[in-house]
Amino acid sequence: QGGWMLSPSTRRLQTQQTAAQPSRPRVQMASTALLMEQKVVLITGCSWGIGLSLAVHLASEPSKAYKVYATMRNLDKKQRLLESMRGLHKETLAILQMDVTDQHSILSARDSISEGSVDILVCNAGVGLMGPLETQSEDTMRGILDVNLLGTICTIQTFLPDMKRRRTGRILVTGSMGGLQGLPFNEVYCASKFAVEGTCESLAILLQHFNVHVSLIECGAP
Repeated sequence: QGGWMLSPSTRRLQTQQTAAQPSRPRVQMASTALLMEQKVVLITGCSWGIGLSLAVHLASEPSKAYKVYATMRNLDKKQRLLESMRGLHKETLAILQMDVTDQHSILSARDSISEGSVDILVCNAGVGLMGPLETQSEDTMRGILDVNLLGTICTIQTFLPDMKRRRTGRILVTGSMGGLQGLPFNEVYCASKFAVEGTCESLAILLQHFNVHVSLIECGAP
């Protein structure tokens, strides 16, 4: 008496609004869970080409599902990658120096990963060599094998123990049509890519028992 009275419909509305208030913390918890599920990706050979494009694609995912470590031998070439990320969220990308022919460089890159583990390893670094076989020096041929074959193997060798220990992981290796068939004037290059093919096939058989999956991507293959 002498005051305002709420109609039954108004009281029901207030009750519904009060009951709906606790939903806000749930949204925050969902966002936190999403960040906790973020996959850590390390990609080699990101100064140009496939490595650069893949790094930008994953790091610019709207859901921020990936933290990308883009590596390259020469950090003086990082500008193209930085320009490609302009206007995109940069907290999902870190650029590291890494030379796949230098074990100390590989270990240094591994130790620079703040999350401590890599979920997805992309072995993309590679070089080509074209010309008559008899004109190639031994040092040049060794350089191709050091990057394309041994560089890939040493990179996998460095990150594999942690994947096996955690019993989870994915390894992607950039192959080539030159790993499926010989190409004229590409003898040494094809030799390196055929060897990478054999390496990946052998690892895939073994690592499936550790829930580590190996994929070889044959670029240029029909």
